[in-house]
Amino acid sequence: MSDSEDPDVSTELIDRLRLIEEQPLHARADAYAAVHDELARRLASAPTDPAAASRP
Repeated sequence: MSDSEDPDVSTELIDRLRLIEEQPLHARADAYAAVHDELARRLASAPTDPAAASRP
């Protein structure tokens, strides 16, 4: 997460991960997979910085 990220988003993710950890072990995999999918979608839809590709 960047410094410009809304702090509520970070807090929401941490709270969500804590809830997942409280679930029975057999339920965690699906919950973590859902978080992974959501974060992957956010990353894929984020604006790209063409200059970043040329940085070492």
